Amino acid sequence: MAILNHGDTTAASGTSPAAAAVNVAPPMHSLVQPVLDADEFRRQGRLVVDFIADYYTRIDEYPVRPAVAPGFLARQLPEAAPARPEPGGDALAAALRDVRDLILPGVTHWQSPRHFAHFATTGSNVGALGEALAAGLNINPFTWAASPAATELEVVVTDWLGKALHLPERLLFSGGGGGTLLGTSCEAMLCTLVAARDRKLAEIGEERMGDLVVYCSDQTHFSFRKAARIAGIRRGNCREIPTSRESGFALQPRTLLAAVRADEAAGRVPMFLCATVGTTPTAAVDPLRELCAAVAGRGVWVHVDAAYAGAACVCPEFRGATAGAEAVDSFSTNPHKWLLANMDCCALWVRRPEALTAALGTDHDVILKDPSSERGGGVVDYKDWQVALSRRFRALKLWLVLRCHGVEGLRGLVRADARFEVPVPRQFALVCFRLRAAAAAAVGEKRGRDRDNDAEPNELNRRLLEAVNATGRAYMSSAVVGGIYVLRCAIGNSLTEERHVREAWRVVQEQATAVLAAAACTEERAVRSAR
Repeated sequence: MAILNHGDTTAASGTSPAAAAVNVAPPMHSLVQPVLDADEFRRQGRLVVDFIADYYTRIDEYPVRPAVAPGFLARQLPEAAPARPEPGGDALAAALRDVRDLILPGVTHWQSPRHFAHFATTGSNVGALGEALAAGLNINPFTWAASPAATELEVVVTDWLGKALHLPERLLFSGGGGGTLLGTSCEAMLCTLVAARDRKLAEIGEERMGDLVVYCSDQTHFSFRKAARIAGIRRGNCREIPTSRESGFALQPRTLLAAVRADEAAGRVPMFLCATVGTTPTAAVDPLRELCAAVAGRGVWVHVDAAYAGAACVCPEFRGATAGAEAVDSFSTNPHKWLLANMDCCALWVRRPEALTAALGTDHDVILKDPSSERGGGVVDYKDWQVALSRRFRALKLWLVLRCHGVEGLRGLVRADARFEVPVPRQFALVCFRLRAAAAAAVGEKRGRDRDNDAEPNELNRRLLEAVNATGRAYMSSAVVGGIYVLRCAIGNSLTEERHVREAWRVVQEQATAVLAAAACTEERAVRSAR
């Protein structure tokens, strides 16, 4: 490894490495170049930009998912960091060669046009440059005074984005609410859970903390349970309400209401509901208006996790997915999924910002206290809207994306092959499909297996996914919904074209043929052995 190949050796005279270093090491100031030398920064910046540009030019050539074993990289690196820069004065160029030769072979290429396993993280040229600009300015806008423009840009850009998504006015600063930019949806869940918790405890008394109950569906992302535990909610008080295939795996108001009433009858206190627009397994959409009506009058905080599908509301045809959002308390979505902002960027809007600041505010340190706030300046101190104190200047990259880009097939392929089915309705850009039970039954019919048993088609579909991903030509994932195993193909990367989707489907068909043939051979051998 070029940049790290610099282990000390004993001098020929017999002097120990430590003594030799003491005797010959030049002063530290002669080893370190100025950190922000403008000309050198420009030169190094070009190296990095060229490296990234070359990477995207060749990204389609890489296997989407690497074929490496745990520890592969550690075995190629020394145990300690380098003591000095690369000899020859171009440490960055050597480091970039090592990125190419050692790091990239072990990378899952999330921006690959053939990555269909997860919801996309859509990077863009403008997003990457906005990220670089924010990193270069290196601002920590935790209060208005710490960086007035950074705070005010975040206020502006969250209102811009909220209007682009057609969110209710009451969630925007212009309507008395407000938005902020966080890292992940889990952060948004945690912040709103803490705000809802403190609001409810102020009403019923802190001694009843153990009675608080939160609600979600069995399709809600696991990060909600994690956030609830961090917020102090008992594990047994997190209600996962079952969904069904008949309802498209959306949370049903009547089952929610039944759970709430049961808790009330048992003396517990309903506190928080997490509804989802675009669930991870199938992109199901929970009916916001009906769910809000089911818990109305109980002081339940309703949060909408629209991490994946919220961004789709920039399109008029998808705005029905958030119908009823005027009654929710908070709403979050991830611009890094569809809106060309680079990782990581989660936008959170709340109807009552004072609920966040009451729970998360930190006004006791004189260094953090903003004199403008004391004078009634009406400023926003975003440190009081979140758990972390340090903040990134995410508003700058999102503002650049909106400024520069503006606001404004697979299902048919699957259904053309009789061996496959789409068991749940296609939502947004996610298609869930599987080999039909009949295909599995045809393999096992020699031994009279039950055609209605899901175990065999589930196993065949599991093998199919493994075979598809092992090719390196496509990368998909899976989910188990309603007891059936489905393959998930999430289309959405910026570089994905129709040819990549068709190629991925050819891979699926080829591997399905191979998997079914292998299963048939196994069955034939089993039948012969039984005789």
